[in-house]
Amino acid sequence: MKAVRNERFMKVTTYLLLIAWAVFVVFPLYWMLTTSFKSKLDVFLGPKYIPWVDFKPIVQWWIRIFTVEREEVIRPLINSIIVASISSLLAVLLGTMAAYGLTRFKFKFGPLRNHDILVWIVSQRMMPPIVIALALFLMFKVVNLLDTRVGMTLIYTAFNLPIAVWMMRNFLSQIPISIEEAAMVDGASRSQIFFRVVLPLTLPSLAATFLLCFIFAWNEFLFALILTFDKASTMPILIASQHFQRGPQWWDIS
Repeated sequence: MKAVRNERFMKVTTYLLLIAWAVFVVFPLYWMLTTSFKSKLDVFLGPKYIPWVDFKPIVQWWIRIFTVEREEVIRPLINSIIVASISSLLAVLLGTMAAYGLTRFKFKFGPLRNHDILVWIVSQRMMPPIVIALALFLMFKVVNLLDTRVGMTLIYTAFNLPIAVWMMRNFLSQIPISIEEAAMVDGASRSQIFFRVVLPLTLPSLAATFLLCFIFAWNEFLFALILTFDKASTMPILIASQHFQRGPQWWDIS
C-alpha cells in the first residue's frame, strides 16, 4: 500500500513539474501573441494578461503589417524562411554524413585521429564570427555573392555544420553496428545502409538537429548585417532597423 502511495505521489509530482515547465516555456510565446493584439496604451500601462478581461484586443497592427508595411516585411520574412530552411537541411545532411564517417571509420592524418578531427570541427563554431566577417565580405564581393540568398545559405550552412556534426555524432554512436552488419550480409552497399537503414533510425535526432540549426540561422544577425543590404536581408535586420528608426514598437515586433 505504501509503495502504491509513493508511486502515485511521484507520478503526480512529475506531472506537476512538467506542467510548470510547459507554462514556463509557452508563456513567452503567449505574451508575444497577446502583445500583437494590444493597443499602444495597453502595452505601456503595465502587464495585461487576459484578452477581453485585462484589455480589448485589436487587429490594427496585423492589418498594418499586411497592407501598409507589406513590401517592407514580406521580403525579409521570405528570405529568412528560405535561407534558414535550406541551410539547415544542408547542414544536417552534410553533418550527418561527416558524423557517420567519424563513428564508423578510423581516420589518421598525421597525429590526428577521429576524436581530434571532431574537436577541430567543433572548435570552428567556437570562433567569434566577427573574426572572419571582413574576409567573408571581401570574398563575397569578388564572387558576386553579396546581398544574395545563395551567399547567406552558404554562410549559414558552414555556420551550423559543426553543431550538426557534433549532435549527430552522439546520436549515431548509439546505433548498434550489428544492424548495419546484418544489412551488409543481405548485400546492401554502404550508401544503401546509410540512406535506408541509418537515416530512418535517426529521424527524431535529425528533426532535433534541424530545429536547432534553423533557430540559429533564423536569429543570426552579424553576417546578415554585413553581407546583405536590401534584397537578401532577413528578419533580424528588419526588426533592428525598425527599433533604431522608430523606437521599440513591441506591437509590430510581436
